[in-house]
Parts: sequence; structure tokens; C-alpha cells
Amino acid sequence: MVKRSRIIAFFLLVVLLGGMMGLTAEKIVKNIKLGLDLQGGFEILYEVKPTKEGEKITKDVLLSTVSALNKRINVLGVSEPRIDVEGNNRIRVQLAGVKDQNKAREILSTEAKLTFRDVHDNVLMDGSDLVEGGAKQTFDDKGNPSVAIQLKDANKFKEVTQKVLSMAPNNVLVIWLDFKEGVDSYAKEVGKEHPKFISAAQVNEVFNQTDVSIVGNFTVEEAKQLADLLNAGALPVELKEIYSTSVGAQFGEQALQKTIFAGIIGIALVFLFMLIFYRLPGIVAVVTLSVYIYLILLVFDWMNGVLTLPGIAALILGVGMAVDANIITYERIKDELKLGKSLMSAYRIGNRGSFGTILDANITTIIAGVVLFVYGTSSVKGFATMLIISILASFITAVYGTRLLLGLLVKSRLFDKKPHYFGVNPKDVLDIAKVTDDTDVPTKFARLDFVKRSKLFFIISGAMFAIGLVLLLTAKLNLGIDFSSGTRVDLMSEKPLTTEEVKQELKQLQLEPKDIVLSGNNNEMAIVRFLGVLDQKEISKLKSHFKEKYGVEPNVSTVSPTVGKELARNAFISVLIASIGIIIYITVRFEMYMAIAAIVALLHDAFFIIAFFSLTRLEVDLTFIAAVLTIVGYSVNDTIVTFDRIRYLMKKRKVKTVDDLKDVVNKALQQTFGRSVNTVLTVVFTVVALLLFGSEAIRNFSFALLAGLISGTYSSLFIASQLWLVWKAKQLKKGKQKRDQLEAEPEV
Repeated sequence: MVKRSRIIAFFLLVVLLGGMMGLTAEKIVKNIKLGLDLQGGFEILYEVKPTKEGEKITKDVLLSTVSALNKRINVLGVSEPRIDVEGNNRIRVQLAGVKDQNKAREILSTEAKLTFRDVHDNVLMDGSDLVEGGAKQTFDDKGNPSVAIQLKDANKFKEVTQKVLSMAPNNVLVIWLDFKEGVDSYAKEVGKEHPKFISAAQVNEVFNQTDVSIVGNFTVEEAKQLADLLNAGALPVELKEIYSTSVGAQFGEQALQKTIFAGIIGIALVFLFMLIFYRLPGIVAVVTLSVYIYLILLVFDWMNGVLTLPGIAALILGVGMAVDANIITYERIKDELKLGKSLMSAYRIGNRGSFGTILDANITTIIAGVVLFVYGTSSVKGFATMLIISILASFITAVYGTRLLLGLLVKSRLFDKKPHYFGVNPKDVLDIAKVTDDTDVPTKFARLDFVKRSKLFFIISGAMFAIGLVLLLTAKLNLGIDFSSGTRVDLMSEKPLTTEEVKQELKQLQLEPKDIVLSGNNNEMAIVRFLGVLDQKEISKLKSHFKEKYGVEPNVSTVSPTVGKELARNAFISVLIASIGIIIYITVRFEMYMAIAAIVALLHDAFFIIAFFSLTRLEVDLTFIAAVLTIVGYSVNDTIVTFDRIRYLMKKRKVKTVDDLKDVVNKALQQTFGRSVNTVLTVVFTVVALLLFGSEAIRNFSFALLAGLISGTYSSLFIASQLWLVWKAKQLKKGKQKRDQLEAEPEV
């Protein structure tokens, strides 16, 4: 009897979910904060150094520096800046949406230590003699911009001017900002057109007053900036820039638009695949995946998280991963339907049998995500955060959401004895009366003998390893500035660029690039790399020049050798820790041999990605490491599915010989081949969409993921299980030999 109330409940629930998401989604999306790579801005990592020899950088010093930096950021009017203390001597500053990046960098790094000196560079007064917050932009008698300051003690200023007056004809009071002892001097700068000191006024009388005017060759903006700096106060330390990255507003806007478009294409392909291949459960998958996307954005909004470009990539990638759980469940249901089970029975067995597999597969990816978060930089942390949220959300929606919605349809009894609604051909359904515990699930891949060709698979992998090793030893990797240190500049123009044109423009700036690589559909983008780290002035000059030339402010990233080495070390540690974590988990859930086989397969995948990048000369950057770790966590999913089926078949059958063992592995691979390919295909859809339509900034990331997915599918099907078979067969033979020896021993 058909229970129409269940069908009505299903549609009411879908309408309710759709209405809720439709009414609130726009508001949630608007509330989510965008990172600097999506709205423009910059990020700088400073190394904090003491201003005087012998001083130590303490926690209090770091906190006071953060406070001083906040005051300066307030001057810029940047909303929601982020300043984090890292370790014992580092401060990371992130300013998203800042309009004038050159000005911001200058204000942040300037120590703002004001000193009054004579022509012999002796200090007469300093910033401690100023009234706090007493500086303001004014105009002098001639109408030129100046800075008015207030002194604490008029008598002290009287003594200073008296002393300078007595030094005639060298009666000049020199005002410096950030004078460097042993480097700067009045004698060096006095003859220059643009001297480092901000003012050099001749003192012709003694002044007994607290109001002083600093007069120089200021613009109104420069005078206001100087006044703001003096009011913000001097930094208690010296800040050395060791890592920086900046993104122009137009770059960020374009990256956002392109990546969202890629996401729409990728998600649409996943939805279409599920509808065509799984039919009725596919409709349920589309609903749960829509809820999954909504849930991720909602949680991210609640967390007050900052959405970055890698974060959007993780969200899109997560859709492909989220559908894996659906596929695992649906395939188990299809298996039971093929064995002649009723729809209700197939639904219950499928849900029960798939839960452990889904849990194991998700936890391994979470392990990789946690490692990425701990050892990654800010943008990679954003990717890791979104990846972890995606996995948790997918588990909730794909497991519990699917059970709820699909359960309503199944329990309605409307689809009983209609296996085609679940993607099962009625011809493939066996007669339940003829089915026993030893009956194998009908599959299109029953004729494939995977075990017979195991040596061929090992030879292919061995050859790939040898070729990859030669490539790495000869061609090596094309390391980006993240690991090799230096400066990277991303240029964008409305018209096609040429290498020679960019060289000529850089020549005007007296800059010699290491290499120039053109990119984009019409070569409208150029990636320029420099061996050394450009200083603040060079970056400022470069940004201004190319913004004026092409109308778009370029992106500039710098990495010091120290940070480059740290990033390389952290990358190695990340892969190692993730591998150990996965070994431990699989050992606990399965067995040691399966864990080792899985890790060998994972390392096989990681090495393949590295060799692929060596062959193609694609740039290796931080997103590459994120891709490798994502594959390390994800590619084990299919391996776990296969191992789970091996474990299931081992419980059903008594394995006594090596041939029995081979048969189990072969049957497991035949039965899981389809779902392994399908789970990978859905992720491939999203990755290819990112590759073809996404931002240039994550192009290499997408390439790494695609290479890893292909390698991961190969290793899961043809390497991991085959290795386990070899080791398990040896164990079985040793056990048999021991039993034979015991039986052969004469009784005493």
C-alpha cells in the first residue's frame, strides 16, 4: 500500500528547505567577509627587532607594538584589520580593502621617531618631548603646507634654540624622522635635491614657546600623513619585512568572478551526473548538496571567517567530495537491489553498510586538513578551515539528510519493485530464491582480472617512479618565491603583453627580472620574478609605474630566504605528520598491512604530482602543498572503500589458500570499481571547472589536484590492494608452513 503522506512530507520538507535558503542565502553571502585576495589589500609578516643593542623582545613589547600598529591603521581608515603575533618575534598584518597600498606600507613600517639635531647630528630633542596627539597639519605664513606640533617644555626649547644660535654660521636646527645612527648625516644629505631630513631651519633667535611649526617641501597629503604618524606615536621596535603579498582590487574582483563562475559550472556538472546516473537518489543528492553549500556558508558566517580564494576552491572541491558519501550509500543500495532484496531491505542494509566506510574516508581527509591548518600560512589556513567545515557539513547532509529524504521516498512504498528509479537495470536483478551468502553482486566489471595483471601495474608504477626520479634529479622543480625566496610581480593589462615590452618597462625602473612568463587567454597577464627581495621604495615605485601604464595595480609578493626555508621545512613536516596520522587510523580501523599499503599508495600519488610538476615546469608554491596534502587525505577514500569490501568478503568466506585470497581481492576490486570511478569523477568535474574557468591564481593548484586524482584512482585500484595481497599471501604461506611443521612433528 502506497503511503502518500510520506511523499507529501518529502515535498513539504524540500519546499521548506528551499524557501529558507532562498530567503536567507543572500543576506548570509553579503555578511561573509572577503579576504585580501578577493577584494584587494596586502599582508605583511614583520620580524620584530630591538632598536637598541642588548634589548630583548618580550611579550609586552610585542603587544605594545601591536597597539602602535593599530593606531596607525586607524589613520588609514581600514575596517576590520587583522594583526597577529606569531612566535616570539613576529607580527603578521593583514589589511583587506585598503585603497592606497603604498601609503599603508609606508605608514606601517615607519618607526616615526622624531629627533631635533644640530648640523653635527647630535640629538637635542626627540619625540618624548612632544605633547601626545598635539600634531596637526597647518599652513605657514607663505601658505605652504606645514606640521604644527606642541612641546611639553618651553624652557627646553629655549635652551635648544640658544645652543643652535651660538653655533653660527652653522646655526641650523635639523629635524629628522627615523634617523639611522652611523648611516645618515646632515653633511651627506644637505646638498641633495630630496634630502632624508624633513626640515632644516636656520635659527636666528631664541624661542621660548611650546608651539613649533615644521616647514619643509610638503604637499598637503604629506603634511597630514606626518602629523598622523606623530600622533600615532613611535614604534617601540624596528620592523623588518620578511614576507609580503599584495593584491590589486581589480585582480581580486576578477579572481572572485571567475572562480564563482567555475564553481557554478562544476557544481552543475555534479548535479547533472547524479541525476542521470542515480535518478531518484540523484534528486535527493541534489537537494542535500544544496543544503550542504548553504550550511557551509552559514557556519562560515557564524564563525566570522574570512573567505579567501583557496577557501572558495575548497568549497567547490567540497561539493565533489560531499557527493562521495552519497555515491557510496547509493551503490550499496544498488548492490542489494541486484541481489533481489526488497527496496526497504536494500535501503536499510545500504545505509548500515556504508556508514563505517564514509566515516573512515572523511576522517582521513580531516587529518590532512588539520595538518594544513596547523602548519599553513594565512591563505592555506583559510583553505584548510573551509575543507574541514566542508567535510563535517557533507557528513551531516550526505548521511543524515540523505537518510531522512530518501527514507521518506522508500517508506512510501511507491517505488517498490521499480529498481530502474534507483539506476538499476531490471535485467541485472537476481532471483532472491537463488541467492545465497556466496552469491556475488552482478557487475559489469566481473570479467576484469585485476590480480592477474598485478605485476604489470607494479612495472608501470616502477617505470613512472624511475622517470620521475630522473626528472627531479636533472630538471628539478620550478620553485616559486614561497620556497626559493625573492619577489614575484603579477601584471595585468587590457591588451596583450609581450616579454620585451615588460622588460623595457622594468628597465625604466632599473630592475632586472629573473624571468617573465605570460599567461591569460590573450597574454594579458605577465608573471615577473626577481632573485632578490625588492625593498619598500622599489615596490612603491613599481606599483605606481604599472598602475599608470596599464590602469591596474600589480600584485607584489616578497619572501625572504629565512621564510622560504621555513615554508619548505613545514611542507615536509606536514606531509610526514599527515601520513603518520593516516597510518595510525587505518591500523586501528583495519590492520597494519592495509595501513602500510595505503600509505605506499599515498606516497606514490604525492611523488607522481611532484614528478608531473617537474616535467611540466609548473611553479611550485604554497597552494601546491595544499593540493598534495588534500590528495594525501582524499585519495585514500577509494582505498578504504576497497579495503572495506575486502574485509566484508573475508568475513563471508573462509580464506585458506593464496588462491582464495586472490579471489577475494579480485572480487572486491570488481565490485568497487564503478563506485571508485564515480566518486573520483565528481571531484574531477569540479577540479576541471576550476582549471578551465577559475582564477589564474589557483591554476597550478587545480593542475596538482587533477594530477593527484588521476594518480590516486590508479593507486587505489591497482597498487594498494595488490600490495596488501602480496604481503598477506606471504603471511598466509608462513602460517601454513608452521601448521605443516607442527603436524609433521612425531608425538612423544
